[in-house]
Amino acid sequence: MAQGGPAGGRASRRDLGGIAAPTGRWIVATPVLQFALAGIVALSVVAVGTLIASRRVGEREAIVDARTAALVKGQGLVEPTLSDLLLAGDPAARARVARVVERDVLDADLVRVKLWAPSGRILYSDEPRLVGQQFTLGGDELRALADGQVVAQASDLALPENRYERPNRKLLEVYLPLATPNGQRVLFEAYFRYDAVRSSGSRIWRSFAPISLGSLVLLEIVQIPLAWSLARRLRRQQRERERLLRLAIDASDLERRRIAHDLHDGVVQDLAGVSYALAGYARQGGAPPAVDLEASAAAVRASIESLRTLLVEIYPPDLAEEGLAAAVADLLARARAVGLETHLNSAALIEPVPVEVASLLYRTVQEALRNVMTHAGARSVTVEVATDDATAWARVADDGRGFDPQPPGAQVADGHFGLTGLAGLAADAGGRLVVTSSRGHGAVIRMEVPLR
Repeated sequence: MAQGGPAGGRASRRDLGGIAAPTGRWIVATPVLQFALAGIVALSVVAVGTLIASRRVGEREAIVDARTAALVKGQGLVEPTLSDLLLAGDPAARARVARVVERDVLDADLVRVKLWAPSGRILYSDEPRLVGQQFTLGGDELRALADGQVVAQASDLALPENRYERPNRKLLEVYLPLATPNGQRVLFEAYFRYDAVRSSGSRIWRSFAPISLGSLVLLEIVQIPLAWSLARRLRRQQRERERLLRLAIDASDLERRRIAHDLHDGVVQDLAGVSYALAGYARQGGAPPAVDLEASAAAVRASIESLRTLLVEIYPPDLAEEGLAAAVADLLARARAVGLETHLNSAALIEPVPVEVASLLYRTVQEALRNVMTHAGARSVTVEVATDDATAWARVADDGRGFDPQPPGAQVADGHFGLTGLAGLAADAGGRLVVTSSRGHGAVIRMEVPLR
């Protein structure tokens, strides 16, 4: 492969702009960091959602508690103190209500009490300035008086009757009807601090947050190592794919240079010799001897054979149409052209073979023959292609000098790009590539692939 730059075109740690490329650890850490950040965002969303939901639940519970407290205190404490004279404005009747309200009804959360006549006149309040004043009752208040319902809602402090409650900023008012001894209805209204409602929501939030958020945090902590492991595994696979791609590119470049070398030193030289010989006879003005013409014709035929062999290597045959046995026979023709004794055994091959399987076996034979012709110094080579019920295989054996089988990295260093790439393709196809060799005893390369 043509090498560019000071190290020969390999990807360096700097890109074309001179910016340092990310290291392998950073490449692994980046998706893990993104995963962790996504988990933090999800955790924040859940936390906010839990906070909002718990506050709403707490508010509903606090309102229910306020309704219950108003009902208990109104009917249990205030109603027994009512008399018919209260509606007439009797001070003694009002004082009897005031004693119970101030002693037993008002507390840290319930801060205001009002008793209303159906006409809208305030019969009693712990705020004396409101007693005797006339206001218009709203529709909810009138329905509560008529239907006997207990109603709770946020107070509208802008209303005139609530002007003395405005320093409290926000209150929850609960009103329900009470009855005097002779059955006349009055409206009992209790004002609760809204802070109690909020604190109830916060209390529920504090109860649920450690469980829900703690579980999510624990899940995040457990998942990050798994994500790191997965990212490292994916990075290793990516590096392996990149390495195989570089090997394929290197092998392709090496093959182009080999073909160019073969053309230059073989076919081109032979045809050039024929051309010069024929040109010499033409200048002499005589007919060339028959033996020279035959030699020239033989040289042209050999050149044509070499070109056909190179064409097979440059553009592989249509295996689906021609069949694996015929394609392998074409590969052996080039081995014979360089003086090797060749043998092909395809008696056990049942065709057609699936194209993917046939292509892999063909490439194996092609690469093995190439190594035999280039490195082995062999006199003969035998190729066997066969199938059975579940497997197809190709076996290439030579009687050359042999070699010591090495790990894939060492094979790359020695220039044996093809065997390393074939091993990876075999693994991807669920098969295996077996290389058997030793110094002085030739080599056997066997590719086994399951039929699909």
